Amino acid sequence: MRHLKGKTVLITGGASGIGKIMVRLMLEREAKVIIWDISQENIVQTISEFSKSENLFGFKVDVSNFEQIQEATKKVKQEIGVVDVLINNAGIVVGKYFNDHSASDIAKTMEINAIGPMYVAKEFLNDMLDQNSGHICNIASSGGLISNPKMSVYAASKWALIGWSDSLRLEMKQKNKAINITTIMPYYINTGMFDGVKSMIPILKPEAAALTIVKAIEKNKKMVTIPGYIYRLTRIGQAILSINTFDWFAGEVLGIYKTMEHFVGRKS
Repeated sequence: MRHLKGKTVLITGGASGIGKIMVRLMLEREAKVIIWDISQENIVQTISEFSKSENLFGFKVDVSNFEQIQEATKKVKQEIGVVDVLINNAGIVVGKYFNDHSASDIAKTMEINAIGPMYVAKEFLNDMLDQNSGHICNIASSGGLISNPKMSVYAASKWALIGWSDSLRLEMKQKNKAINITTIMPYYINTGMFDGVKSMIPILKPEAAALTIVKAIEKNKKMVTIPGYIYRLTRIGQAILSINTFDWFAGEVLGIYKTMEHFVGRKS
């Protein structure tokens, strides 16, 4: 979506973290922005911060709840119109060994991180197909490229998201539709979601990560890792090294397998 001015952009999880920064970046590009977020308090605060803009709207939506998604979609289409750009940004993480996860931990992580983006995209994709124009950007994770202790369910949800997102890109290509799909795979971002993480690889700054995502949309990028070398490190390493050697490289040289040892996460 090379020109965002005048376009309608919907961002899930848009009232905090990089979602909130992307809201600002889209408003700066003179787009009309819709926030979907589970926190009404954060929505009100975000809209208040950008009170000078008449092109900002907010809806309280739990993206793991299909009925809420359907209800909010109807309101968006009736009150605002067709969504041109969808950014599936909402996500959660439970940093525990798998045996310590509850059934609720597992279900909620998969519903919000993997199933939710599919539900939301399904509600808006037909309009994009009808107008033969649109862009869907799915915020996955580098955790969808590499296994990691205390991230098993989170990694599973992001692996699923990456597989679906890029398959959707290929479907649009086969249908010869001018709908772009961008899959974003960032490393840890310093938003509070991963508080306590210790990493030899630099943790990303939210402003820079959000700007990279918006520029990826503007340039119609297909798959983007942040930083870029993460993809090469993982994919090439996994291709040429034995599993034991790659485990040593990722765990001991890069220290990735120890990053979650002191994880505490975002405080409620």
